[in-house]
Amino acid sequence: METNATYTSLVAIGDSFTEGMSDRLPDGSYRGWADLLAGRMAARAPGFRYANLAVRGKLIGQIVADQVDVAAAMQPDVITLVGGLNDTLRPKCDMGRVRGLLEEAVERLAPSCKQLVLMRSPGRQGPVLERFRPRMEELFACVDDLASRHGALVVDLYGAPSLTDPRMWDVDRLHLTSEGHRRVAEAVWQTLGYEAQDADWRTPMPPTAPPGWSARLTADVRFARQYLLPWIGRRLTGRSSGDGRPPKRPDLLPYDGPTA
Repeated sequence: METNATYTSLVAIGDSFTEGMSDRLPDGSYRGWADLLAGRMAARAPGFRYANLAVRGKLIGQIVADQVDVAAAMQPDVITLVGGLNDTLRPKCDMGRVRGLLEEAVERLAPSCKQLVLMRSPGRQGPVLERFRPRMEELFACVDDLASRHGALVVDLYGAPSLTDPRMWDVDRLHLTSEGHRRVAEAVWQTLGYEAQDADWRTPMPPTAPPGWSARLTADVRFARQYLLPWIGRRLTGRSSGDGRPPKRPDLLPYDGPTA
């Protein structure tokens, strides 16, 4: 049942998940769930405006410092905030500080928009998820608490079986595929009260035969060489994939992309 079709603007803030990695377009740029959501909302609201301030690699402190006040000043109808997961993946993570910064962000954003949307981020099945699951669940408990205190909506992607499937994740094992982003857009769409376009976004993909030993080894070697080792190198040298990178839609302007 559709409950609200009157939102006329959206500002998305966060990290690579909201920037759209790894939903690649033919020109090499990234689209992602936020762009897909904006296209759907624009189809319902003439003159719809959209900004996306998210930048890959950002920690929650950087999101608070660089994006929160900018988003709040825009005073849009909807703000989406997804952040903190990059912090939980660091070897040393002060979860108390992460919770405090997330609370600061919510306290500044909630009064500046009609509806704040938070998320429990998805995780790919595998040893990395299991290693960091306690931190992630601590982060998500904080998200739930803040939402209840500030009237925010929570999109529970972490609890969706479909999004744990490795086939929903890019070869870097950190970012969703185009299909994964499509399902996230549907989840946020429904959470905002719009009529479902895909009622089965939580449904797992059909089972397939697991890859053989040789294929798994090849994939693991490729992952380590192309993604894991560079990621470790950036951590050791204090660099980030988002250093010096501007947001892809820094201004709240009329949406000019495809609608759905």
